[in-house]
Amino acid sequence: MRVEELDYDLPEELIAQEPLPERDAARLLIVDRVTGALSHGRVRDLARVIPPSVVVVNDTRVIPARLFGRKETGGRVELLLLERLGGERDAERWTALVRGAKRLRPGARIALGDGDDSLVAVVEGRGDGEEVAIELRAYRGDVSDQIDRLGAVPLPPYIKRAARTDDRERYQTVYASRPGAVAAPTAGLHLSERVLEDVREAGHVIAHVTLHVGLGTFAPIRVDELGEHAMHVERYEVPERAAAAIRDARAAGRGVLAVGTTVVRALESAALDAPERTVRAGAAETRLFAVPGFAFRAVDRLLTNFHLPRSTLLALVMAFGGVETIRAAYAEAIRERYRFFSYGDAMLIL
Repeated sequence: MRVEELDYDLPEELIAQEPLPERDAARLLIVDRVTGALSHGRVRDLARVIPPSVVVVNDTRVIPARLFGRKETGGRVELLLLERLGGERDAERWTALVRGAKRLRPGARIALGDGDDSLVAVVEGRGDGEEVAIELRAYRGDVSDQIDRLGAVPLPPYIKRAARTDDRERYQTVYASRPGAVAAPTAGLHLSERVLEDVREAGHVIAHVTLHVGLGTFAPIRVDELGEHAMHVERYEVPERAAAAIRDARAAGRGVLAVGTTVVRALESAALDAPERTVRAGAAETRLFAVPGFAFRAVDRLLTNFHLPRSTLLALVMAFGGVETIRAAYAEAIRERYRFFSYGDAMLIL
């Protein structure tokens, strides 16, 4: 498949800049991938429109990974944490993107936040482009506490405003519990406590997996053929409880609904060497890149947002729902003025 086949024209005003006042008020485009039929609803209808299912969510928690500070020379620095490499409570090693990294040498110190030296980044080495290895040193409390106090939510680049205090709650799922993501698993942003309770009361089972979403989720495809794209790495974990819920569902004839493409990546990665239609429990890394023609083993239904053109996420959705079916669904969403991307509306593929 060529990357231009992932193109579509999106009016800029359809890119959602704000979350809706109520999470579950988001519109829901329902797609029958067998017949291609399209219908419209709301996310709050989810419990009654899905067949009996194990509903699998990603419980990663977005950290306030955007930090601001000053170099010893006085110059301002913006730093985006990417991945924690290890360390202790008062000294953690990370990879990060730093604006102006070309002028930073190993040993350079960056005072972060309000300048009281409660959190300092020390450059350890340079990576590709603006990526650096740093050690975060906390001189008051734990590093994680200082990041939470001083950091800002790393909103996606297509949201053309600064992060606000309320984004800390709204750019986070209601079940987020395991810190480590620098981007939200956005399909889950629509699920309110009310929707989750409706899902349980309707007889569906909710299971949790963890995949820490990295900055690579926004990386554009820069090659002509999808098969030439180097997929980014993300860490995931499928607990035994989730694996057992999926085994039980298969035995009872229920399906598996993935809430978001991150859940698809985790489950399909865990299914690669598992018995038919099940997943293996455990933690691992994945470079899974699902493109049209991919054989899905674990996931039967998908709740997802509307994704950027030329993105790996759109390729995955087309692989799952069918290329022409998803093209028709996106065209319908644009005609009906759905809201797109992280704070936008949702699509349910059955």
